Amino acid sequence: MRAMTYGTYGGNDVLELTELPRPKVGPGEVRIRVTRASVNPVDWKVMSGGLDGLMDAHFPVIPGWDVAGTVDEVGPDAPEFSVGERVAAYARKQVVAAGTFAEYVTVYANDVARVPEAVPDDVAAALPLTGLTALRSMETLEVRPGDRVLLHGASGGVGAMATQLAVCTGAHVVGTASARNHEKLSALGATPVVYGDGLEERLQDIAPDGFDAVADFAGGVLETTLAVLRPDGRHVSIADPAVTASGGRWLWVRPDGPRLSGLLARVADGGLVVDIDRTFDLADLAEAFAASQDGSARGKLVLRIAD
Repeated sequence: MRAMTYGTYGGNDVLELTELPRPKVGPGEVRIRVTRASVNPVDWKVMSGGLDGLMDAHFPVIPGWDVAGTVDEVGPDAPEFSVGERVAAYARKQVVAAGTFAEYVTVYANDVARVPEAVPDDVAAALPLTGLTALRSMETLEVRPGDRVLLHGASGGVGAMATQLAVCTGAHVVGTASARNHEKLSALGATPVVYGDGLEERLQDIAPDGFDAVADFAGGVLETTLAVLRPDGRHVSIADPAVTASGGRWLWVRPDGPRLSGLLARVADGGLVVDIDRTFDLADLAEAFAASQDGSARGKLVLRIAD
């Protein structure tokens, strides 16, 4: 099978298109014939060695954690799925090795979700990591109707999903973003605020009594969060483990097939929108990583593996 791999940690120049055997299908697993995958910043951060302190890597590594495609083979003790079904998954494993930027990938059945007919593969592949991270953030914060919720980095992949989930809950959402993304946030139902110097004062003008809940999807904002959080408020971060010292939660989302199924159903019903910026061929992964790194993407970056 064709797969993008890297044999050592490094920058985009370590990526190469290679031929590898199809992965074996173990107990409790399904093998997915990949049609689409999507890029997340964590993919190139892992490639740079940024998570080596947390996760072992088995080289050569196939990067990628998001996937959509069809079930190609079912392993022992995986009766939930049948060959030919359209599926998606957040396919992170306990070691960095056999990822989704390949023609085939194996995934534990518990982590796999069926894709509704109304959801295209591009959208299904773009949803898992960002959608599940946003969902877990909102669940951990216990966002309720009427809450004032602040989202740092609200226009990014995770932030945009969290904005929609919080608005649907009935919360009053304020999101930080660059000025070019304010129209997008307003369309999602949030009040946009420019980040940078003077942010604390701007937020206090909007919520003089403070925010009930704050989610950090950007990093480097803990001081601002604590300054605008109500004394009994809740806060989480996916970017800064230092939040734990001030009573917050540092989140690292787990693969979860049932929760992903719920998100896909909401996409199918029109309750959630997944923005896709552009699509790249598998061989152009380095170009896709560069677009993720330079901040030019205005939505998810999708890899076309097959049709």
